[in-house]
Amino acid sequence: MNIILLGPPGAGKGTQAKKLVDERNMIQLSTGDMLREARTSGTEMGNKVAAIMDAGELVTDEIVIGLIAEKLEGDNAGGFIFDGFPRTLGQADALGKLLAEKGASLDHVIEMQVDDETLVQRVVNRAKEAAEAGQPVRADDNAESMRTRLMEYYKKTSPLIGYYYAKGDLKSIDGLASIDEVAGSIKAILG
Repeated sequence: MNIILLGPPGAGKGTQAKKLVDERNMIQLSTGDMLREARTSGTEMGNKVAAIMDAGELVTDEIVIGLIAEKLEGDNAGGFIFDGFPRTLGQADALGKLLAEKGASLDHVIEMQVDDETLVQRVVNRAKEAAEAGQPVRADDNAESMRTRLMEYYKKTSPLIGYYYAKGDLKSIDGLASIDEVAGSIKAILG
């Protein structure tokens, strides 16, 4: 089973992906993780990624699709969770073509719906709790950065909601419910 978790930053996609990895033996394909892994791999693709990132440039869609293609070659008995990809309509088309070439399909696209202000407050509270516990706080865990990240999401990624809805693949859940309730909603969709 191959799924996409869609939702703005801080919606809990990574948390839910980890639960699916543990419970269903799925493989989480997080583009950020893949890029960091490739950068230090010493492979030809990894050296290309490192050079682009070191120059402060954005990694092209073709490179990201290449990294995903490499991951799809491995053992995928439980299926894949696409987390943080696709982010644009072009990437969604490229992913669809790649899956078709591999004889695979996308089974579900799950949108984790959240209220922006509640999400901003969640991130601010998370930063406060981490600081009080003496844990490191992400530099972008503040209200201003979060609002900027949300704006980027709505500009670039939210068109995917309509795209996958039109294809009949989209299911929406309440992303602000408790972690276990969100997991239950995802489980109900996946069967």
